[in-house]
This record gives sequence, C-alpha cells and structure tokens, in this order.
Amino acid sequence: MNSLSRPHVSKGVAGVQCVAGRHAVMARRMTLCRPQAAAVELVTPDRTVDEPDSPTPGHLGTDGIMLQGFHWESHKTHPWYNTIKGKIPDIQGAGFTHIWLPPPSRSVSPEGYMPGQLYNLTSAYGNEQQLVELNEALKAAGIAPLADIVINHRCADSQDEQGRWNNYHDDVDHDGHPIDWGQWAITCDDKEFGGQGNKDTGEDFWGAPDLDHTNSHLREALVHWLQHLRDNVGFTGWRFDFAKGYGAKYIQQYVEGSGTQDDLNVGEMWTDLHWDDTTLGPNQDDARQRICDWIDGTKRRSTAFDFVTKGVLQEAVKNCEYWRLADSQNKAPGLIGWWPQRAVTFVDNHDTGSTQAHWPFPSDRVAQGYAYILSHPGMPCVAFDHYFDWGSKLQGEINTLMQVRRDAGIVAKSKLEILCAEDDMYVGRITGTKGSLMLKLGPRYDMGSLVPDAKAGWSKAAKGKDYCVWIKLDGEEAAAEPVTEAAAEAVAEQQ
Repeated sequence: MNSLSRPHVSKGVAGVQCVAGRHAVMARRMTLCRPQAAAVELVTPDRTVDEPDSPTPGHLGTDGIMLQGFHWESHKTHPWYNTIKGKIPDIQGAGFTHIWLPPPSRSVSPEGYMPGQLYNLTSAYGNEQQLVELNEALKAAGIAPLADIVINHRCADSQDEQGRWNNYHDDVDHDGHPIDWGQWAITCDDKEFGGQGNKDTGEDFWGAPDLDHTNSHLREALVHWLQHLRDNVGFTGWRFDFAKGYGAKYIQQYVEGSGTQDDLNVGEMWTDLHWDDTTLGPNQDDARQRICDWIDGTKRRSTAFDFVTKGVLQEAVKNCEYWRLADSQNKAPGLIGWWPQRAVTFVDNHDTGSTQAHWPFPSDRVAQGYAYILSHPGMPCVAFDHYFDWGSKLQGEINTLMQVRRDAGIVAKSKLEILCAEDDMYVGRITGTKGSLMLKLGPRYDMGSLVPDAKAGWSKAAKGKDYCVWIKLDGEEAAAEPVTEAAAEAVAEQQ
C-alpha cells in the first residue's frame, strides 16, 4: 500500500478517524518517487548475498511468476472474487504460479487498506464464501494465493469520551484472542487517537491509528487471525503492506506463527531512491541496502518488492540511459544485483500505476520493462492492468516472455552476465537450469560482436519495440535462421 493513495471516506462512517492527516500522508509518501536532496555518492564493495538455495524452494518459492490479482478500481466490479475465479483458466494457461489478492477484511475505504474488524471478510471485493471458493479453485489449478495483509494500522469502530477513534469491536465469532482492543493497542506517538502503547517501531501512518507491535497480546491476536486466513480461508502466504511502518523483526513471528515459512511471503518495503537534483543518481546502493536490512530483520522469512530495479529500469528506458542497468561491480543495479533470491521484481502495481499512477512506468515502454524482469533473476510480478486490460498485443508479448523464461529454466538466482550497458544499448546473458537467454534493450541497430551466434545454438525467441530475446537450450542444435538476418530483423522491428 502506498499511504498517499487512500481516498477520503464519507463523514459519519464508523472509522472516520482514518481521514485524519490524509493530505499530509500523501505529501510525505509522494517523496518516495520524486527527486530528493543530493546525497554523497560512495563506491561500495561487492555486497552480493550468497544464499545457496531459494528461500522457499519449489512451487511456492520465488522461482515462479506472480500476478497481482487486482488493480485500484477492482472493488467497483462486484464481486471481484468471482471475476478472478472466471479468469483462472487464462491465469493457469499463462503459467502464473502465484496470485496476490487484495486485502480481505472489511475496510473503511473500499480498496481495503483501512481495515477495521479483521475477521469480517465481507468486503467490497465479495464475501467470505466467495473468497474461500476462489482460493480453493486457485490451488486446484496449481496457483498459490497470497493475501494483502494490512496490519500497520487499524481503523477503530467507535470514539472515546473525547471524540477520539480508539475503541475496537469484535463482532464476528472466531477462535483465538479477541480483537476488541482499546487505546493500549495504539502507539503513543498517535496522540490524536489517544494511543497508550509503546512508541512506533517504524514510520508513522498518519491516516489511521498505528498498532503497537511491541505488545505480545496484540501480536498473538494477529497471528491467530493469520492462522484463520491460512487454515479456514485458504491463503498460502502474505504480502505485507506498508512494511516500513513497523519493525521487521515482527514479521518473523507473523510468518512462523501462521505456518507460512515454507511459502512465499513478500514485503512492501518502498524505500527512497537517491536523486541528484532532478536526475536519478547512478548509485542506488543505499536504497537497496535498506531493503536488504529489512529482509535480514525478518530473519529471512520474507522477500521484498524490488523498488530499486523498478526506479532504475524506468529511468533507463524513458531517457535512453541504458548504462544505468549496470552498477559499479557490473551487476544489476537493483536488489536483484545483490540478493536475487529475495527480490520480487515488478513494472507497476496498484499504487505506482493503475488509475492512481503515482510513479508509473513509461506507458510506451512497458513491454521493455517486462522483457527485462521476465528474463532476469528475481521473481517477476505482472500487473493485472497490463495483462488483462492493455490489449492482446501486450498480453501476447508477456505470454511469450513468460514461456521463454520457463523454457530456459530462469529462476530467482539465475546467473546474470552484463555484456553491455551503454547509452543506447543493454545486453545481458542469463543462465538458467535448461538453457540461457540473451536480452538486448535499446534502439541501437549494430550489436557488433555481441550478436548471438546461431552456429552456437542461439535463436530468436521474443521481440518487440526496442527489445529482443534470444534463447539457447542446453544441447540444442544450431538454429536454421542465419544470425545476421535474425539480428537485423529484430532490431529493425524495434524501431
């Protein structure tokens, strides 16, 4: 969740406290995708994390491809859960292994990011039975459903004597600890809500009462709720919203306590990038180090969205600055350059793109973005809008790129060799478990000696505006198409 993106709620609705400070929150979070003050540029040593295996090996690990199963306006299509259920054949056929579903609880805002009574699973997206049936159908199709977990804050149901929203109700019968909390559950930093808990362990979310995650009773109650979502509703893992809002160390208890430690969990650790005035700085080591620190803080129980790769990639394709796609160690400049097994890459999501468009990828370069993340290390996540709403051409390109990734056996920790990163061309070679891929981005026509050699078994596998992908399968015979002709045709079609 990007807290700048929450809409105003209607006066008189229970939980109206969530409106407080919304404009201030929006202004604060917008700085995450706008130029910041210049920082000192440092040349850093190689910080690649050596992790022999994927964090969660197998089908539920980071070696698959995830679909974000909603966009910002999805709540207007009711019930959304049935819409997704109807698309399962397409989702399965494309080869998606995971789907990230919207927040499941009833919420003051229809998008789901201002939750109130957590166990009330009738939301703008549908009711609990429809959600259970959707998850059953997804898992039957081999697709693992992740729930969007919003536990940084919670909207109260009633006011105290001073008119502050800090009384929580618990109107749905359930096992585990009750969630009819009071002021003790709110951090003392949130004075406008009369919080009496301990200090916040992360960034403040001014739009709603921040929860005191240092309180063991509160944490246990959240674990019981997560267990309910796993055991009774059918989710397999979690996407932690606004993960910078509370201490990373608590993620370990939420994951282990709910029994999802062998499944995919991912955090929204949206971190500031380094800007030189209005230009994105060439060194984003500080930003990706903060993401690495957060992952370490969870005791490696969660992966993280690679906001650094998104920021660098979209600047590179927008401004024809493909030199950005290699760091000082000639590695990928985002989290995938340091810790690919823990990186979930993406082009856009419901906050950065969709109808909010707070930090959108250049619309005419989206296919290039997918050519990069679907051919490179890390776990790719595809935006619902891009796949289902932007037309058959883009969907077809994404399908082709996904198939090529599978054919070559590209996984989260696949080896990347950057062969060229100059103003108008990027070339990377990625080695998978069944073969290798070569990606060329940029408008340059002449690849010189970097043209993949057909005699060595390379053949063209995917192409589009300013990108081309070649594949070489292990033990495959040489391709019939002359390499020079293939390269010329691919580059010509990119113009």
